[in-house]
Amino acid sequence: MEQNIKKNNNILFELVNDLLGLKNYSKDNLIIKTLESVINKLNYVINENEKNIELIKNDINTLYNKFEKLNINTKDNQELQLEYGRYVGEVVNGLAEGQGILYAYDGSRYEGGWKNGKQEGNGILYFNNGDKYEGEWKNGKKEGKGIYYYNREPYKGDRYEGEYKNNKQEGKGILYYKNGDRYEGDFKKGKQEGKGILYFKDGTRYEGGCRNDLPEGNGIIYYNNGDREMGDYHNGNKIGKHVTLTKDGKIEEKNY
Repeated sequence: MEQNIKKNNNILFELVNDLLGLKNYSKDNLIIKTLESVINKLNYVINENEKNIELIKNDINTLYNKFEKLNINTKDNQELQLEYGRYVGEVVNGLAEGQGILYAYDGSRYEGGWKNGKQEGNGILYFNNGDKYEGEWKNGKKEGKGIYYYNREPYKGDRYEGEYKNNKQEGKGILYYKNGDRYEGDFKKGKQEGKGILYFKDGTRYEGGCRNDLPEGNGIIYYNNGDREMGDYHNGNKIGKHVTLTKDGKIEEKNY
């Protein structure tokens, strides 16, 4: 009987030590409080030589569920000192792999997936200027679909939702401006380029070509009064002959 109690106590002591180590990896107050509660109850079980530890079962489940939501596997968490910051998370063969957090020396922070020491899969990057990117990564770069939240002036309040390639906004996307306007269409190397639609908050919209964030090539403006203007653009300026069809059916021409 005494031998079994001693064996059980040794197991409980190991659990306490594991939980104490786990506590050091977390800055979440709820997790820390849960850990402290579990540790206290385990110590009580040890001191009283209790045979039934069901009283801590719910706390253990709560703890695992909380870490499950954080998408962090606490069993394999390690710390690495990298050239550009401190990494805490899963490690395979000495490299970040799985889920982890990078605390960069410039004040930015990345939380999410890793593969072969580089960001991979889904992750969130908190920039030191307040901006935030949330989306897909590949080989250490933003790649796939993502959302970029601007929190720096003069873009504070703007938001991009769409495709990325090689760390740049590229492909199909939507840029929401803080003033209520929005652009939907093609992007290339972080700029509006290709075909797109610019919706103005007053109800007017432009449909046509874009380059370097400006109307380029052929386009149509649908005014909020019902008129429609067709013509060419260069660097955002009207060029050549523009034809306007009014809501009354009149045709007006003007050269630029």
